Amino acid sequence: MNILILGSGGRECTFAWKLAQSSKIKNLYIAPGNAGTAKIGHNIAIDPNDFKAVKKEVLNNNIQMVIVGPEDPLVNGIHDYFLEDNELKNIPVIGPQKHAALLEGSKEFAKEFMYRHNIPTAKYESFTQETLENGFKFLESLDAPYVLKANGLAAGKGVLILKDLQEAKEELKEMLTNKKFGDASTKVVIEEFLDGIEMSTFVLTDGENYVILPNAKDYKRIGEGDKGLNTGGMGAISPVPFADNDFLTKVEERIIKPTIDGFKKDNISYVGFVFIGLIKVNNEPLVIEYNVRMGDPETEVVIPRIKSDLVDLFIATAGKKLDKLNLEIDDRAATTVMLVSGGYPESYEKEKQITGLENIENSIVFHAGTTQNENKVLTSGGRVLAITSYGKDFREALKQSYANIEKIKFDKMSYRTDIGFDL
Repeated sequence: MNILILGSGGRECTFAWKLAQSSKIKNLYIAPGNAGTAKIGHNIAIDPNDFKAVKKEVLNNNIQMVIVGPEDPLVNGIHDYFLEDNELKNIPVIGPQKHAALLEGSKEFAKEFMYRHNIPTAKYESFTQETLENGFKFLESLDAPYVLKANGLAAGKGVLILKDLQEAKEELKEMLTNKKFGDASTKVVIEEFLDGIEMSTFVLTDGENYVILPNAKDYKRIGEGDKGLNTGGMGAISPVPFADNDFLTKVEERIIKPTIDGFKKDNISYVGFVFIGLIKVNNEPLVIEYNVRMGDPETEVVIPRIKSDLVDLFIATAGKKLDKLNLEIDDRAATTVMLVSGGYPESYEKEKQITGLENIENSIVFHAGTTQNENKVLTSGGRVLAITSYGKDFREALKQSYANIEKIKFDKMSYRTDIGFDL
């Protein structure tokens, strides 16, 4: 089978690593990919949002399935593009259609969906530049801290949590009037703050049936102890120690089932991953957000724990036969630690040579922001490499990842040494 993965990060490198293990794979293509995926399959230098270029490569390479990694092509309607094209309509796309992708593309759409289907979440209201004064009044009605979310896609950075009311008002004005997050913040959702511990649950659905993938917890802040600016994620662990069977049963009954049933009731065609960001408050699960793809860096700990053939999983998803599939999960814990460029998540330099990768033992290196120049691997992004390891628990796995990180070098390399500190 010839499969195309769209994307260039750690998530797509992890998909490629796992798919390449299947005996059903003939050719694996990644567009645009990175230095890591180049060693696993064939990189194609195109933009996943250039649908005409994607079509050309799909037809030229006799692609039989497309896996969409990032959210942008989904929100922009790549699945719909395939369905509406006579030459592409029979090629399965793993990733929801444009209307369904609004679950991530619009915080307001997601909140309305949750309210409609009685899915537990924080109370909220949404505001535009025209209703700024109402936004100020709503902030005054809440207790600190204050949660402001850009309504649209902001690459995981459009959420502010502020302790001071005046600062919250100023930031709301900055988001709505001065477009702090560009078009993503032409509308802002203000939520009540939920005090608890966060985790993520992942579901793969064919629109009728679903399978629950391993859960995970990621670490978003750049600094130790969860201090500093938000990033795309500095590391992750799976499974989450505090998510016992009782809690996970609540998650399935109160959140996962109503979400999948909600798709059917609202006539939302959904094929692909549902990422549910959760918070545990007094042992009760509430939804913080939905994403319409796998998380990153959570993918780097979730996918390595799946023992089943990923091609089989995707074929069952495309054929609406997930109920016939028995998902096998590795009992071991998995952890990943992100190596990032100095200065990230603000400005940073690229094209720093990475050395020591050939010395890694008993860990998996997933490339996130890398490129290849002749025989050299260079940095090309803020988040550069994810170092994933297994262990009997997350502490043992982390020890292995950190031991291998000592062998890797690039100029101004940075990482968090306290992943899992709050567990």
